Amino acid sequence: MTSLAALLVLGVATATLPACASNEPTPAFEPGSSASPVAPPTGAPTDAPQARAGLGGPGASASPKPAAKVLAAGNPNGHATVPAEARAVDTSKPTRTIGTGTPASCTSAAVVKAVAAGGVITFNCGPAPVTIKMTATAKVRNANGPKVVLDGGGTVTLSGQGQRRILYLNTCDQAQGFTTSHCQNQDHPQLTVQNLTFADGNSTGEKAEGGGGGAIFVRGGRFKVVNSRFVRNRCDRTGPDLGGAAIRVLSQFENKPVYVVGSTFGGASGQGGSCSNGGALSSIGVSWVVLNSVLSHNEAIGSGANPAKSGTPGGGSGGAIYCDGNEFTVRIAGTIIENNKANEGGGAVFFVSNNRTGTMKIESSTLRRNPSAKFETRGFPGIFFLGAQNPTVTGSKLQ
Repeated sequence: MTSLAALLVLGVATATLPACASNEPTPAFEPGSSASPVAPPTGAPTDAPQARAGLGGPGASASPKPAAKVLAAGNPNGHATVPAEARAVDTSKPTRTIGTGTPASCTSAAVVKAVAAGGVITFNCGPAPVTIKMTATAKVRNANGPKVVLDGGGTVTLSGQGQRRILYLNTCDQAQGFTTSHCQNQDHPQLTVQNLTFADGNSTGEKAEGGGGGAIFVRGGRFKVVNSRFVRNRCDRTGPDLGGAAIRVLSQFENKPVYVVGSTFGGASGQGGSCSNGGALSSIGVSWVVLNSVLSHNEAIGSGANPAKSGTPGGGSGGAIYCDGNEFTVRIAGTIIENNKANEGGGAVFFVSNNRTGTMKIESSTLRRNPSAKFETRGFPGIFFLGAQNPTVTGSKLQ
């Protein structure tokens, strides 16, 4: 195989991982491989229910009565059209409510219990902004849903206190229950987080599924983020492929995209995320649509890239976004990505499609001041791209 150093001279690099255990994410490494980037665990059940249609389940598209926008998130000057399935879910008739009207009634235990029960979840913590200090990670139970919606009404912050991951969904985690024979490709649960702040999440030391996802970890089902903020989240400092200080996603039903809409990751100096790779977002074999959002002051702090150079622990790519795998797409529209940095490649975005089928579109967006310390694709400041063709850039500034 051509060495990484030689490929970098040409402006091209491959992202490769060492072999993993059968229940951990392993992207296909060689062009033309048809292997799934995520294998189902052993012991999964053999009967599969009929798939449900649509993100959020039947009748859960656009919200006719969105929550009052107390939370200031996203790019107010972004005007990318938001498709119906990417909009906030109507939470005017919640399944359950956390709290009884006071800050003291909104506890970590109440959040954990509500998320495990599923459904449409809102908060009643009083009129003032409140921070709920999570003493345990809230975990989605795969049989409870199919919708799991967490709506903070613009006033709620969930804090990992710098000690733990905040939210977890994994359709292939036996402890959360198997619900199909194909856990890596099922349409439920369908998790939405909206009008929330996720602060000080930290997944450092988490080894399951390869780690990463300081605030939120997702494998399987569907996932979207609407009008939310992510600040000061962390994951492991080194490693050739783990990432996502804010969010790590490993698979989505039929490779449908993760939507990130009107949300902020970092937003100011000292508020950004930090991880080996992907200071905000990270994935393997997952498509993304990022609309009217802001990703700034995030950093990829690993060293040695992927595969890790001899004598290094690996990592350091994708200051804001790190994407690896085979066939997937990334679309960034109406979004500002600035002041992120990577110790290796892709100060803004690191995108490697191992079988050269992946595509990226950047529309009506601004990418600026995203230094790549070691390498990036010529003519695309802040981006390292290896896919079907060069990124398609329309109405955007890359500086």
